[in-house]
Amino acid sequence: MAQDQLELLATWSDPNLPAGSQYNNTYNEVWGFVMNGHEYAVIGSTMGTHILDVTDPDNVFEREFIEGASAGPHIVHRDYHDFNGYLYAVADESGGGTNSTLQIIDISGLPESIEVVYDDDDLIERTHNIFIDTTAAKLYSFASKGGDSGYKALKIYTLEDPVDPVKIGQYGVIGGESFGHVHDGYIDNDKAFLNCGGDGLFVVDFSGDDPVLLDRFSSFDYPQSGYNHSGWPTEDLEYYYFADETWGTDMKVVHVNDFNGMEIGSSLFDAGNESPFSIAHNQIVHCGKLYVSYYYDGLQVYDLTDPENPQRESFYPTSTIDARNSYEGSWGVYPFLPSGNIIVSDMQEGFFLLKGPETNCLTPVLNEELDVSLDIVVFPNPSISSCIISSDRGIDQVELYDLQGATLAPQVSYTANQAELRFNLSPGVYVVKVYSGASFSTRKLMISGE
Repeated sequence: MAQDQLELLATWSDPNLPAGSQYNNTYNEVWGFVMNGHEYAVIGSTMGTHILDVTDPDNVFEREFIEGASAGPHIVHRDYHDFNGYLYAVADESGGGTNSTLQIIDISGLPESIEVVYDDDDLIERTHNIFIDTTAAKLYSFASKGGDSGYKALKIYTLEDPVDPVKIGQYGVIGGESFGHVHDGYIDNDKAFLNCGGDGLFVVDFSGDDPVLLDRFSSFDYPQSGYNHSGWPTEDLEYYYFADETWGTDMKVVHVNDFNGMEIGSSLFDAGNESPFSIAHNQIVHCGKLYVSYYYDGLQVYDLTDPENPQRESFYPTSTIDARNSYEGSWGVYPFLPSGNIIVSDMQEGFFLLKGPETNCLTPVLNEELDVSLDIVVFPNPSISSCIISSDRGIDQVELYDLQGATLAPQVSYTANQAELRFNLSPGVYVVKVYSGASFSTRKLMISGE
């Protein structure tokens, strides 16, 4: 398959920001969200959190800046997730006499304003990464320090009140298997893929009172193993792609098989070069593509038409640094904007906005007539034959699509701020689109078998 270079739409950086003292990295993680008809990118730096308005690729600008509780050249890692109109921001370093904190930022007032509604180290002082399971309203904090329990490999907080997280669990042993460190993870509807560095990959069900170990792959269970860093599954949770943050190792495929007898696939894939210092970092799957921020190799995109054999199809070289025994170049990627544009960060170069590859997925149109600020909840999710959609406003219309954008025809009944959908569909992932006046919002709906 031919590899095409993606189109660059915009860049952003701030020459006044200090470089990091460890890897000369001014920038780190990226995230994105849509609020009140605008698309936004989030990029972390040594000094804090930068929110960029990327609605118009010809006019990308910094809308807001939130200084980190601890800021300066000692900062390497920041991480972000959003939930119910709030952005959650953390860091993995403290210094200069000031601890890092968990910051919760109310972003619902954009583009006019934001508000930091929580900024404290009582729950989280330092954490390597966070992930929010939006279906279960839980925040997972990996390699986390803070609060009365000190350091733990994994802590979980409920976000039933998004501005008042409450710790509901902490773990270093699950199913009799111990892990001293969780570097990153992906969680959907309480099913968790935990990347545990030298302890390998843990797959856990957190739906009950006690977590259940579904499977584990140690460093002896798969080829080219190293430091198990991060990964991301397909939308149907049937395949999982992960990388070891170890120079010269390839990426791997796991056949999840409905969490019953998971298997490491034989397919290994890389950035298309023979450099012994090529090294993958973060991964996200969206619309049949795997997006990888690949350090020195920039952004790499793989086609997942054959999910067991990813094919490298496009790329963008964010870095000009020759690969070496270090960590430099592309850090993070975010491909979920409705426009289809891709957000990428580079540790030295800053922010990149790229035109995404062609896909067959539904991408809601973003325009001046539609306001993407409607808050909705879909329950239960996953569903079998029906679900209830609740909103903070009256619901005027509900539409249901498959991932190819085809319109489906569920039975819909409306009552006040709720709508009930009834359907007879094959198991899989679908998209619900809900309208209230000039506002709309979309949610992923998973339909399971009996």
